[in-house]
Amino acid sequence: MSTFVLMRILESAPQRYDLGIRLLTLGRVQRAYDRLASYIDPGQRVLDIGCGTGPLALRAARRGASVRAIDVNPQMLEIAARHGRDTGLSDRIELVEMSVAELDAERSESYDVVMSGLCLSELGDDELAYTLKQVTRILRPGGLLLVADEVRPQSLVTRMLHSLVRIPLAILTYVISQRTTRPIAGLHDKLTQAGLSIMSADTSRLGSFIELMAKKPDKATA
Repeated sequence: MSTFVLMRILESAPQRYDLGIRLLTLGRVQRAYDRLASYIDPGQRVLDIGCGTGPLALRAARRGASVRAIDVNPQMLEIAARHGRDTGLSDRIELVEMSVAELDAERSESYDVVMSGLCLSELGDDELAYTLKQVTRILRPGGLLLVADEVRPQSLVTRMLHSLVRIPLAILTYVISQRTTRPIAGLHDKLTQAGLSIMSADTSRLGSFIELMAKKPDKATA
């Protein structure tokens, strides 16, 4: 999906990121985030992986959760901090400069919810497998993983259509930001291999973007 590739370009200029998201996606990602955040309950402890400027973290905090939001980009975190102050939610959000490679420092079974918006597709296969393994470890039994991200369409026709738009934009993204993204292939299988059960998954018309909820089994059923 071209708009989600273009969003990566905006990450090289964080001050334009929020406006760019709204314009490029016509509010689609924001609506996806609203739906994912609706699964969060007051008092829950939430980890936001690759929080960016904080759109998911702010939604979780607004619903009464205590949020730890991590990202490797300090400029993004500065903007997220400003959004937290502007909305009066700073006391509910802990912003940390941190990569997924450091998730092993998080305590086991310490989160009710882990969420990620447009971050997992930035990871290589080994990084993604590691991240999902850590997510399963740090989630409490019955805890949820909420994901909105770019995925690889399943059918050959939709993959071809998607590639026609995406390849030149992916090249442009790398030239401008020196970053690459890759639609996640076989996400369902990767989640199952990590020990998570998929509860719901909604994809876009071309099958290139997904909103997904997965659950860590309760101990009684694990």
